[in-house]
Amino acid sequence: MRGVDETSGSLFSYVDMGERIPPRHPLRKIRQVVNDALASLDADFEALYIDFGRPSIPPERLIRASLLQILFSIRSERQLMEQMDYNLMFRWFVGLGIDDAVWVPTVFTKNRDRLLTTDMSRKVMAAILAHREVAPLLSDEHFSVDGTLIKAWASMKSFQPKAEASPPDDEGPGDPSAPDTALEPAPSETPAETDPMHHDSRRHRNAEVDFKGEKRSNATHASVTDPDARLYKKSPGAGAMLCFMGHTLMENRNGLVVQGDLTQADGHAERKAALDMIHRHSPGSTRRLTLGADKGYDSADFVADLRRMVVTPHVAQKVRHSAIDGRTTQHPGYALSQRRRKKIEEPFGWAKTVGGMAQTVHRGLDRVRAQFTMTMAACNLARLPKLLAA
Repeated sequence: MRGVDETSGSLFSYVDMGERIPPRHPLRKIRQVVNDALASLDADFEALYIDFGRPSIPPERLIRASLLQILFSIRSERQLMEQMDYNLMFRWFVGLGIDDAVWVPTVFTKNRDRLLTTDMSRKVMAAILAHREVAPLLSDEHFSVDGTLIKAWASMKSFQPKAEASPPDDEGPGDPSAPDTALEPAPSETPAETDPMHHDSRRHRNAEVDFKGEKRSNATHASVTDPDARLYKKSPGAGAMLCFMGHTLMENRNGLVVQGDLTQADGHAERKAALDMIHRHSPGSTRRLTLGADKGYDSADFVADLRRMVVTPHVAQKVRHSAIDGRTTQHPGYALSQRRRKKIEEPFGWAKTVGGMAQTVHRGLDRVRAQFTMTMAACNLARLPKLLAA
């Protein structure tokens, strides 16, 4: 018998949203870990808010929504709110009921930026790693470290001499050699074309700039869009760009990121950030640790600092003038660390292809650092369902 194609609205719904999520969906395990981690941070959340006034967006929902945006590669907060309005799985993960209204995108962004500072992002990552099911997956002796470039939200046209305070002219004509009379209306133009509000593609193009022969460096120039960004290139054959430098400390057992940091890009940032992350993760540790790294970390002062911290430097050797000698390379653990350290490229690749960190959409060192740390926490969450199932 053929069914009837009739639409009748239901006044009530008795199906719980959780029942509509497949039992084996990876978000179920991720949500369980996140909820337990956020419950352990209740005292930290309580200290951030006063006990009177208008209630804000609950911090737990802010963090769940931010993780959801990273996990599903949602470009903007406006798109996130749009999808949360009709996606039952998103509502279930964040904690919104079927009849609850979603937030205004600007209100959500303002509340999130006030909550998710660098300190809070690090606490969220630490709480996830301290979960009773996640902690046994971590190695407490063997680690790897590396860095990557994060493109800043600023164009090369904004990289101006420091004496010039005004931003570049983005409303000039496309051809700087064109005469001014080219923009004057001709007598035969219609009234709509002579209207000052009428759109003129010539008037609204970015001004063309010729950088040929101009010497630019971080000592003499700075970006007027994001002053914290630095002009830098990591390899000799690559072009320089305005960027930050992200750093991660990975444990070698399952390749989970245990520390994340982001600094201004320069030649010493990677080694300094590595020492800071080791100190934050294992302060005052008396147990012998190992740290795998590439040739960029093969520096005499860095290796000496690691040895003073009771950390064995499993750093790849440079061809000439290496600070690593046979006392380290003769052990089988050195070769094992060199193989495992390459796994640290996977979180970087995930963060740039899925997490939206190929080019940050934030400005300022603190905001980009908080975003980078939260993205690394989301990368760990994305891997947990398979690791815990195994």
